Amino acid sequence: MSEKRLFALRGATRCINDSKDIKAQSTAMYDELLSKNNLDEEDIVSVIFSATPDLTALNPAAALRNEGRAEKTALFVCQEANFSGSLDRVIRILIHCYLDTNQTPVYVYSNGAEVLRPDMKIC
Repeated sequence: MSEKRLFALRGATRCINDSKDIKAQSTAMYDELLSKNNLDEEDIVSVIFSATPDLTALNPAAALRNEGRAEKTALFVCQEANFSGSLDRVIRILIHCYLDTNQTPVYVYSNGAEVLRPDMKIC
């Protein structure tokens, strides 16, 4: 049996202000983070979403629940601060979870959100 410790997995994606696209992109980002990190939902402590002010069609946390994900996990969503020059149409995610101690977390940035972290090698 391996030891586990608490990690925070990050990700971001861009989408259009449409409930179907917000649902699709939020779920895909979540699923990819779980897949790339070999993460089981029972090892997740909480999930925090943020969305830029221009995304109003659907709450990303509600989208995740509606797709049958994270049913026993604490979810929270907030609105990103609106700073001059910020990237628009972005949903960010922060997953607090337990992974094997020696595991290197993999982050997911997609659909143009990769520019938010040019300093990271993102798989």
